[in-house]
Amino acid sequence: MFQYVERSGTLSGLVPRLFLAGALAAGALAGGAFPAHAAAVKGPDTVADTAAQIMDAVVNISTSQTVAPSRSVPTPELPPGSPFEEFFEEFFKRRQQQGDEDGGRPRRVSSLGSGFVIDSSGLIVTNNHVIADADEIFANFADGSKLKAELVGRDTKTDLALLKVTPEAGKTLKAVKFADSDVLRVGDWVMAIGNPFGLGGTLTVGVISARNRDINSGPYDNFLQTDAAINRGNSGGPLFNMDGDVIGINTAIISPSGGSIGIGFAVPSNTAVPVVAQLREFGETRRGWIGVRIQAVTPEIAESLSLGTPRGALIGSVNDDGPAAKGGLKAGDVVIRFDGKEVKDIRALPIIVADTPVDKEVDVVVVRRGKEETLRVTVGRLDESEAPEAAAPAPSKPDAPPAASTKVLGVEVAELSPELRTKYKIKDELKGVVILKVEPGSAAADRGLAAGYLIVEVNQEATATPKDVEDRLAELKKEGKRSALLMISDPDGQVRFTALPID
Repeated sequence: MFQYVERSGTLSGLVPRLFLAGALAAGALAGGAFPAHAAAVKGPDTVADTAAQIMDAVVNISTSQTVAPSRSVPTPELPPGSPFEEFFEEFFKRRQQQGDEDGGRPRRVSSLGSGFVIDSSGLIVTNNHVIADADEIFANFADGSKLKAELVGRDTKTDLALLKVTPEAGKTLKAVKFADSDVLRVGDWVMAIGNPFGLGGTLTVGVISARNRDINSGPYDNFLQTDAAINRGNSGGPLFNMDGDVIGINTAIISPSGGSIGIGFAVPSNTAVPVVAQLREFGETRRGWIGVRIQAVTPEIAESLSLGTPRGALIGSVNDDGPAAKGGLKAGDVVIRFDGKEVKDIRALPIIVADTPVDKEVDVVVVRRGKEETLRVTVGRLDESEAPEAAAPAPSKPDAPPAASTKVLGVEVAELSPELRTKYKIKDELKGVVILKVEPGSAAADRGLAAGYLIVEVNQEATATPKDVEDRLAELKKEGKRSALLMISDPDGQVRFTALPID
């Protein structure tokens, strides 16, 4: 399994890991070889002319910070008389003495990354993890000049940061511009420029290996994958097209050792541009928000909703006072277009909504009961600091008396009574048919259904009694449906949809 590792420090490890490609600690490279690009691929005849025009816009980012003294390492406990007992005592005694001689004073540490100038006035884009927690930030230019940088703003969700330097008197900084990353195709040639291993400006060439990669680093993952050599210290550096325009910001690599094996990831320019524009104007991000919970459209759900092939994003629940509710969106709607952009799957909708300007009124195309409808929604602003409230624990009360129940779809259900509401701590405002038992090994068990959950709807028809469930299932069988779409709620009111096969 790939995992994140520290952004600075020595490079080690023999298992594949996902590295953030920047913030190489100064002095971390202490000999040793790293695997070279495995395949020699015929590339463009030359990129020298283009490189000559853009190299001066790429900078090395150096940072320093003060860290607290490390805590003393306790001596490991060894069996009395162990042959290593005397050795370990002497070793850790020397370590403790060294710490005492240092006086326990805070230490200064430095790290290196990359960035690039987007405006001759001194605006520089880099990765947030390159400058995170830094006390001082400097931009080192190709001509040897070094300018102190100030942080304009940062966005942790896309791992981007915007810096500002003041050019020396009479000097104009070379800047590069962003291009449209959506026009890129797998196989298009690209150039990466950065500061690998602290060596200084280095250019590598490769191709776009894949698009829309999700590497589980954040909610808006949409990375470009490239085989252009990207190593630690490259983070924040630009990925160029063959015209010399920026189409990505190099951010992470997958590697067994910290060196390039031809699997690198870059934030697409079309993701970066609106973030950078907001950081420039406001010093923070202002993302769009509509107030819905969504889930993936599985083949079973697509069949239940007569969608054909799986597409779009299924709305599981709608915030009562959110923009979506005010615009008429409902749980069970499948969003297939938002503001003129196709919503291919669940990952697409959050990215599209986040990039939509706050207060903009947009068309939202949904599939509702098998038919397309167009609704108008005014996009709100996402409160990124808001944390979900924890549900208050309900008081313990006596078990409910046995209830009359029915078995359907691998679950035993009963009408929701005050006693059952108390037993399962179901919120007062929730309605539906309560699940008493789930048959082990059934499809319902595989979908995560459990005792105390409610079946709120069957194929978008409300249910209040077990008979309602049975009648709706009978209708679906007559219609030739192979699965039933259930709206399920947990006792706290968290709603989702799941499709179960009809026996």
